[in-house]
Amino acid sequence: MTFAFWITMAGTTAPTPLYPLYGDAFDFTAFTVTVVFAVYALGVVLGLLVFGRLSDQVGRRPVLIAATLLSVCAALVFLMAHNVAAILVARVISGFSAALVTGAGTASLAERLGQHSRVKPATLALFANMGGLACGTLLTGILADLAPSPLRTPWVVMLVLAAVGLLGVMVSGESSEHRSGLSLQIQPLHVPAEIRSDFLRSAMAGGAGFAVLGVLTAVTGLFLGTVLNESSHSLTGVVVFMAFACTAVGQLLVRTLKPSTALPVACLGLMAAAALIAAAMATSTLAPLLVGAAVNGLATGIAVGHGIGSITTRSAPQHRGASVSTFFAILYSMLAVPAIGVGVLIRQSSLRPAGETFSAVVAALALGVLISLVRPGKKAV
Repeated sequence: MTFAFWITMAGTTAPTPLYPLYGDAFDFTAFTVTVVFAVYALGVVLGLLVFGRLSDQVGRRPVLIAATLLSVCAALVFLMAHNVAAILVARVISGFSAALVTGAGTASLAERLGQHSRVKPATLALFANMGGLACGTLLTGILADLAPSPLRTPWVVMLVLAAVGLLGVMVSGESSEHRSGLSLQIQPLHVPAEIRSDFLRSAMAGGAGFAVLGVLTAVTGLFLGTVLNESSHSLTGVVVFMAFACTAVGQLLVRTLKPSTALPVACLGLMAAAALIAAAMATSTLAPLLVGAAVNGLATGIAVGHGIGSITTRSAPQHRGASVSTFFAILYSMLAVPAIGVGVLIRQSSLRPAGETFSAVVAALALGVLISLVRPGKKAV
């Protein structure tokens, strides 16, 4: 079950190192790359809103079968892609697969392991989720450099791995004993009134970090290729791998911090990461980008972990599911929209000034959250 969760999430970041190759093959611009990426994130948001409670209604196993089957389909579409339209379709399918597997996979692991397991279900779900996001881009980057046919071989491997995950889910039993019955409707957004300020601050800080993750995922290959003249797809994979891996570490690290210090630390980290990424753009050097990706990941993980912790421990039980869906809908919206904005800036100017402007906006957003924390009488922005 963990492997199926992991490979489904890995498939969502697998295209990252391949975007420059797709750009050359299909003759599209950096703006097109950001749109392709944003379509995935918007697919996740739509999937969360429409299918967020589906595994509660029909069981974990059917939803996980659907998620892994969609992952297989996405890899197959990428494998046969000959134009931008096919890539867009594959990204939408990936978005739905991520939306389905996240809730169902996390719940299934919790039910299978139980609260008294030596391995905590939340830790295993974090490994599958963020570990998959981190490893997908690294795996395809390495394959694109070393294997023949860089736009085909990575997808053959992803297709086989996703099929193994699908088979594993199909032979597994159902973990949920309670099902309410199918009733598809848009999941209403819910911001818990009892923790509204903390919720919004965590969502804005985590969203700022997700915006950086989105832009790194969309344009790192372009930056390395056009600004640093680095053609290694593996290097693109390493940068994005560090960002997502450190996001997982940050979510573990938040458990060691006092609740009152978690968000200030996250905001300071986001501001430092923005400065490092801006420095990488201004000086055309790799080291600040690597460090900035790692620092942003840690800060994002702390902000997200703090937000989820507040929801699960301080909000009303009957609204927790809707609150978590709302929290992640905000995060994934922030993953998508700024990426498109950066694409527009790149088209109007070039990559370096667009990256510097984006970094300034992220730093300003983190600073706004930080100011709201030291002025508790004000509402979060």
